[in-house]
Amino acid sequence: MRVIAGRAKGRKLESVPGNAVRPITDRAKEALFSILGDRIVEARVLDLFGGTGAVGIEALSRGAAHVTFVERFPPALKVIGHNLQATRLADKAYVVRGDAFKYLRRQHIGPFDIIYVAPPQYQGLWLKALKIIDARPEILTPQGLVIVQINPREYEEPHLRHLQRVDTRRYGSVQLDFYTARPTSGDA
Repeated sequence: MRVIAGRAKGRKLESVPGNAVRPITDRAKEALFSILGDRIVEARVLDLFGGTGAVGIEALSRGAAHVTFVERFPPALKVIGHNLQATRLADKAYVVRGDAFKYLRRQHIGPFDIIYVAPPQYQGLWLKALKIIDARPEILTPQGLVIVQINPREYEEPHLRHLQRVDTRRYGSVQLDFYTARPTSGDA
């Protein structure tokens, strides 16, 4: 697993031992950042369930202004810290040791331009996180994007008030769902 492009291009990233963390495949990560394009430049990013930190680190390498990583699994926290130091991107990162759901409920977080949600599989955690984000539209900028990484078999139609799914992409066992704010009645 390596950083694909940008300031830290080619730097090898450490993996979390065991199978508790499922890092994004290089193919899916490359496709994701191709879709994001220049949108990542100067973006404020929230990487929930940070894992190895690969997505947030790729964002920083490609010019994101800041990434907040949220992770509670101690071995993953250690790997995120190591990977940030190895890529020399730690100065633009903030690592939160704790529960992603508690973090999302905190007062005065965000707003974020991009929120990346990639929890452990088959536990419904992606849907729980998405519903909390939907209930707190102020944590996402008006043009912001929520991206959910799941296995395609996990998907169920969420009932959301403020967010709408605008795109879905599949890369083998990785499905990326993209959500934006629903237009309000005052939007043209």
